Amino acid sequence: MLNTVITGSGHFLPEKIVKNSDFINYEFYDEQGVFIEKPVSEIIQKFQEITEIEERRYADAGDFTSDLAVYAAKKAIEDAGIDKEDLDYIIVANNYGDIDAIYRQVDNMPSVATRVKHKLGIKNNHCRPYDMLFGCPGWIEGLILAHHLFLSGTAKKALVIGADTLSRAVDPHDRTAMIFADGAGAVVLEAVEDEAKYGIIGYDTIADSLDEMTYLSNDVSLKEGYEGSKVNIKMRGRKVYEYALRKVPALIKRVIDNSGLEINSINKVLLHQANAKMDHAMVERLFRLYNIDEIPEGIAPMTVQKLGNSSVATVPTMYDLISKKQLGNHEFHAGDHIILGSVGAGMNINAILYQFK
Repeated sequence: MLNTVITGSGHFLPEKIVKNSDFINYEFYDEQGVFIEKPVSEIIQKFQEITEIEERRYADAGDFTSDLAVYAAKKAIEDAGIDKEDLDYIIVANNYGDIDAIYRQVDNMPSVATRVKHKLGIKNNHCRPYDMLFGCPGWIEGLILAHHLFLSGTAKKALVIGADTLSRAVDPHDRTAMIFADGAGAVVLEAVEDEAKYGIIGYDTIADSLDEMTYLSNDVSLKEGYEGSKVNIKMRGRKVYEYALRKVPALIKRVIDNSGLEINSINKVLLHQANAKMDHAMVERLFRLYNIDEIPEGIAPMTVQKLGNSSVATVPTMYDLISKKQLGNHEFHAGDHIILGSVGAGMNINAILYQFK
């Protein structure tokens, strides 16, 4: 049988660390554009209590999203031990293409995936570069797309990357600016024939695009007269929170149930992380759907405290850190079952059940 297997992974974290205290001189406005009179120190403290974010990474001014993607891709290719010329597809999940650090101009033509292929120096013109624009779940959706390409017989090797420089897409007068971060994560997927079933063994995706489309979008700054970019992330936090709690655990349960497994067979749940409070709540609700009140220790690793929300890069970065035993005591073992799940702009939700050989 044909299995879709991760054979290599890599990630890139910018060196620049931005702490919460670095926002102390910011001027924040509420959703109605009214200046918030509270001391910024109080705003930051409340923010950290809810999100648990202490710091995040910002890309160097000379690096674009496609550069971060390449840094992670090179590590994944080396880890997989493949020839880059054998890649059939390069799928790059991102949200804004390349954004310059000064004028914050969004540039996605040619596609980020095309730029990555160019910067990797791949000559094979049968290697097709695709951008995956699917909000924060884009990287996981890229894995699902590659899996279908393998099953169709049109590909045997794919490079799937998640990369973003969201620090250049935020409104500096919006408190949510403190959530977002930059980074990249990548994996090499290969189609492997084997009598045993492993790799991607289950998945599901839903997309709610009616009223939900406005939960995460772009708009002008909250501060009237702001002369920066008119393309700024706008997040209706309460709506996103309620939507995620209502829909993410149910989708993950459906993926587990459809695979024929039980919740106690799941060794790790790697969720996209926008804020820790929401992730804790989603995991708790998932186990509650199985009438389990006590969550197994260490089942849901967290990186948001130190890395912030790097969107499509969050889950692949976490995957690579664990695979390299660089995230505390977390590690993967032969035979483990893990969930990769995400929710984001669209609104879109997806999850994959992955089994190690």
